[in-house]
Amino acid sequence: MAPIVNMLRAVFATLFLTVNLAADVHAQSQVARVGVIPSGSAAKTARFIDVFRQRLQELGYVEGRNIAVELRYPGEHTEGYREAAAELVALKVDVIVAASTAATRAARQQTSTIPIVMVGVADAVLAGFAQTLARPGGNATGQSFLGAELHDKGFDLLTEALPRVKRIAMIYDPAIAIRDPPEFKNVRTAAQAKGVTIVPVRVRRADDLSSALAAMAETPPGALHVFAVRIAEQPQIADFAAKHRIPAICSFGEAVDAGALMTYGPNFFEFWRGAASYVDKILKGAKPADLPVEQPAAFEMVINLKTAKALGITLPPSVLARADRLIQ
Repeated sequence: MAPIVNMLRAVFATLFLTVNLAADVHAQSQVARVGVIPSGSAAKTARFIDVFRQRLQELGYVEGRNIAVELRYPGEHTEGYREAAAELVALKVDVIVAASTAATRAARQQTSTIPIVMVGVADAVLAGFAQTLARPGGNATGQSFLGAELHDKGFDLLTEALPRVKRIAMIYDPAIAIRDPPEFKNVRTAAQAKGVTIVPVRVRRADDLSSALAAMAETPPGALHVFAVRIAEQPQIADFAAKHRIPAICSFGEAVDAGALMTYGPNFFEFWRGAASYVDKILKGAKPADLPVEQPAAFEMVINLKTAKALGITLPPSVLARADRLIQ
């Protein structure tokens, strides 16, 4: 009797192990792989990734159980976006989340089939990422804002706040900007009308930025307009501007806390929450070509009054009245 019982036990143990292994294989096959290309290093983009992961959790995703987030950082140069995108395509991820214009461009160059979710790119239609906002038509969708209009408004605000400034440096990354500063017709026309000289400062990597800031310290401009620069780098530029007493306007809210005089732009944390919602829809069967590209409902303007005081600047009431938030 004992040998039979032992044999049955062995059979049941084998069956139990087989069922569990099959369940594990099935569970693994149900894990969605989401590739993410942030706009900077792990340290500089950690808060954005945290917001993205939190929103995924709210939508019912648990890492290791039904979703895996594959992060590929571009490093300190824009060429790194291509390498990051290539790695994610090789991994055969289900979706790629691209956190900038440069990241989206790199991802589209690597794949025309894997869905791509854009996180706050500048003018998706003008950049060629979507046929129209309502019907993107390709493998990319997500969130976009009108970059040229944002830059125009930033220039207007800066010159209204500082009417006596006649030389403004404009920092940008040509891999992110859709067009170079001279091609922003409205800014060029407005600058000429106001007698303002625009000094374009191109930066492609961390070394370029350091060199550009060092040169700027030698011959400081009257003001600094920061646009089409990786979001993760803007606080560094704002800190530099504060230390060298250069009033600056940036497009990312965190920069004003780092010493920028003001910021004007969309809420990028909301962009990351929205990216998670797009991922959810795509994983549930929606096609990027059919998901409309969303635009921010409003831009936020923040003024750092402490910076203004430190620089000896008295801002016009017309500018102060339009601020959404004042840092005292």
